[in-house]
Amino acid sequence: MPAVVRHDWSREEVLALFDLPFPELMARAGAVHRAHFDPNQVQVSTLLSVKTGGCPEDCAYCPQSARYDTGLKAQKLLPVAEVVAQAQAAQAAGATRFCMGAAWRAPKDKDVAQVAQMVSAVKALGLETCATLGMLSDTQAGALKDAGLDYYNHNLDTAPEFYGEVIHTRQYQDRLDTLANVRQAGLKTCCGGIVGMGETRSQRAGLLQTLANLPEHPGSVPINRLVQVAGTPLHGTALLDPFEFVRTIAVARLLMPQSMVRLSAGRAEMSEELQALCFLAGANSIFYGEKLLTTGNPDVAADQALFEKLGLVPMPLPVETSTVHADVLAPDSPNRTCAA
Repeated sequence: MPAVVRHDWSREEVLALFDLPFPELMARAGAVHRAHFDPNQVQVSTLLSVKTGGCPEDCAYCPQSARYDTGLKAQKLLPVAEVVAQAQAAQAAGATRFCMGAAWRAPKDKDVAQVAQMVSAVKALGLETCATLGMLSDTQAGALKDAGLDYYNHNLDTAPEFYGEVIHTRQYQDRLDTLANVRQAGLKTCCGGIVGMGETRSQRAGLLQTLANLPEHPGSVPINRLVQVAGTPLHGTALLDPFEFVRTIAVARLLMPQSMVRLSAGRAEMSEELQALCFLAGANSIFYGEKLLTTGNPDVAADQALFEKLGLVPMPLPVETSTVHADVLAPDSPNRTCAA
């Protein structure tokens, strides 16, 4: 039977799921996954950094922070035509969702207007659209919705009580406020976090508890495994046990049964066997392509080979997204592209 969708999980209940014997946890998560999704389908997304580096935030995991010497050079916002070309290439490789990320703490209105042009052009290709630009006001979220944006990504990163150990330049409530603005604009949310940053199991449970107790479950829940980048404060952190990562995926599936649970950052360091366990635990979405913003990711050929070994296939687009409306871009727009 499909799992009951709840928004009132206690920390003790979530920890009890983490503590289940591994076979029992996998069986429960697999059953919930099958009740809500085709277990042989994986939703495929591609993430492009449209404005790289120079971020004023001090997130201890992030090579894009201007505060850390990671060898990353800041770049300006990409032109719309280049973003569209990248989206076309992603679509040709099998992606159905295209996410555009910019290293801003909070974009200016003129920045949002430029990204809105990208969103409209990518939407015209027939792809689902997603953006991650930092903190948004309600009017900025509305402008992106009007441009055709489907999802907005804004991660909680970790549990409320561990957040201050990782980030000092914004508060947890700032993230919750942005998510509220996004929901109010009618956008779907993409919201998850990072594990392996030195948090305890209780704190991993706290991240998932907070996500599951949001007013609406995120449409997509990216679970990132920390990618350690030299020059960032978290470089050298003890590696998270692989089975603990799989447990995190399984508990996310049980708490948010109707959400896409995405294997995100850190997949380049995962074995095929570990990824297979994650799919069995209920993960049903990946990022496709050689790079996630600024960190490595398995290339398309490797993912296609893994899918073939496991008998997995890309998830088709929802019907409402697969129909491209000709008026998304005016016929004489310089950003209009052919979806053929």
